[in-house]
Amino acid sequence: MMDRVHDAGADSFEAARLTVRLGAIAANYRTYRRMAGPCAVAAVVKADAYGLGAHAVAPALAAAGCDSFFVARLEEGVALRLLAPEARIFVLDGAEPDAVPALISHRLTPALNSLGQVAAWSAAAHAGRSPLDAVLHVDTGMNRLGLPGEELSLLAAEARTRLSGLNVVLVMSHLACADEPDNRMNGQQLSRFKQALAMLPPAPASLAASHGVPLGLDYHFDLVRPGVALYGANPNAAGGNLMQAAAILTGKVLQVRRIDSGESVGYAATYRAKRPSMLATVALGYADGIPRSLSSQGAAAIRGRRASIVGRVSMDLLTLDVTDLPEVRPGDAAELLGETVTLDEVARTARTNAYEILTRLRRAPKVYEGQ
Repeated sequence: MMDRVHDAGADSFEAARLTVRLGAIAANYRTYRRMAGPCAVAAVVKADAYGLGAHAVAPALAAAGCDSFFVARLEEGVALRLLAPEARIFVLDGAEPDAVPALISHRLTPALNSLGQVAAWSAAAHAGRSPLDAVLHVDTGMNRLGLPGEELSLLAAEARTRLSGLNVVLVMSHLACADEPDNRMNGQQLSRFKQALAMLPPAPASLAASHGVPLGLDYHFDLVRPGVALYGANPNAAGGNLMQAAAILTGKVLQVRRIDSGESVGYAATYRAKRPSMLATVALGYADGIPRSLSSQGAAAIRGRRASIVGRVSMDLLTLDVTDLPEVRPGDAAELLGETVTLDEVARTARTNAYEILTRLRRAPKVYEGQ
């Protein structure tokens, strides 16, 4: 029997908020500069700065000293060029023929992933009678993007011809298992990357992204490319997190009620209370990016005190067991992601990674601290 219900006034608060701490992102970038030693540090701001808003994040990183950025898509690079007129902007998708004019006009540097892209970019350089900067992306075992072994061999054997008109400013590859420091594939890819560099004309090199930097100096080369760690994820699987929390997701408590032992909560009645309980219904759900897999698994925090998610996470709502918390009332803010319930904890509990958690956070209005 439910004997107490509190409701919040409809106009008294925002339903949810994603607070983006630009100062924390800048601090995390400076931490990477210390970790990386003498090599350069670029910032990965693809997918709208991992969902946190490149229009605000990129200028904050530039103010912290970042002058090189990586994006995935051509349109991301075009938008970023307006924010960072003088920065080096690298496009990971490469130089497909239909993208070449825009890459040139917006001064974007493609990561060339195939001999076909190398040929298209070289042809553009000759057509424009001006050298073009290029990145050579070498596949060392990811088997995703990048020049495969047979194409690398052809390029190396005919480098003078195939790279004609191109100024190779970087040779890069990407680690598949950097978040597993003891995985033997890290060493295998490092060895393959060194072999590739020996085959190609001399150029600066880059192998490590967020999780690659803690693997050690052998992985740093000339440039490192942190991404998710800039936004608060722990890049050091073997130790504590040196990164500051950059994303704080909160939802307002809409209603508080008491239920008796044995009462069910949420769709499909998957959860039943084992004791008389106080429940708080929060204005966040999977439409806001909260994984449904956190149903009866995850946690939130109210005024720094943790409360378990009970029942199914639904589209717009989730329910917390606040029985053991001090008085919780409608209008209170529940933190689903932030200082108390960390990004890495949410990802681990949801059985995914920090990248997916961040890039799902689309609906909650963003508030930027530190602008």
